[in-house]
Amino acid sequence: MSTVQQPDPSDRPARLTVGVVGAGRVGPALAASLQLAGHRPVAVSGVSDTSRRRAEAMLPGIPLVPPAEVLQRADLVLLTVPDDALPGLVAGLAETGAVRPGQLLVHTSGRYGTKVLDPALRAGALPLALHPAMTFTGTPVDVQRLAGCSFGVTAPEELRLAAEALVIEMGGEPEWISEENRPLYHAALALGANHLVTLVAQSMELLRTAGVEAPDRMLGPLLGAALDNALRSGDAALTGPVARGDAGTVAAHVTELRRHAPQAVDGYLAMARATADRALAHGLLKPELAEDLLGVLANSADGTNGTNGTEGNAR
Repeated sequence: MSTVQQPDPSDRPARLTVGVVGAGRVGPALAASLQLAGHRPVAVSGVSDTSRRRAEAMLPGIPLVPPAEVLQRADLVLLTVPDDALPGLVAGLAETGAVRPGQLLVHTSGRYGTKVLDPALRAGALPLALHPAMTFTGTPVDVQRLAGCSFGVTAPEELRLAAEALVIEMGGEPEWISEENRPLYHAALALGANHLVTLVAQSMELLRTAGVEAPDRMLGPLLGAALDNALRSGDAALTGPVARGDAGTVAAHVTELRRHAPQAVDGYLAMARATADRALAHGLLKPELAEDLLGVLANSADGTNGTNGTEGNAR
């Protein structure tokens, strides 16, 4: 059940014409979600053939036009371009006079708040930062995934109700993020979600090398339980050889990784050190075992991989 208080109908934005600048994975999904809420997509811009095909599939019948024309046609414009491209896009649209006074200009970057929209604000636009904390596939399933999705929202005080209403209309739940905290907020999401994909992909590769025919089937229940435990219990959910202080097992892991997947060694050592620090700080790793473990990690980083002659068994 949503914990967000539903806005008064009088605070809901009127039915709006919607445009998308940047037909990547995010923009068409948000526009399709707004369409389900009664708004009307009217224009999309996309550069690559892939983005154009995606727009046609997600928003059939909506014309593909240049960015400036999107702004001419739409009351609400979604700027869904990569973070590094956003400042230049906003500045360019403002300089060419494409921005109209009273136009809602919404970007979906996690990194930026509303200050990046200042050039458009000076031209009379109404700035909103609505970042869905979700991974997107570029397919219709993304619209379904927005149900219950948190959005990192930054908006001027006078636009908070409008921002909240738009998020709720898309099925999401607004989480207010201050302008100065946007980069930290985004770093936290990248650490948890983007890096997770890398770790899981590496794990599956290693399992295949070890002879496991269906690594996804093996990892599914394990990772599902680990994620659930972590979300419920935080650091108390830590398990495994690092949290136990099994220095010999960790040394054996590093030896095998150097032999079969040397590209994974640095990542393993970095995560092991971070895990050891957290386990020690929360009383899960005994101090007398931490010394040997940290020694192994330091030696492994130097390539010596010493364990005082001890070997452990993974369990």
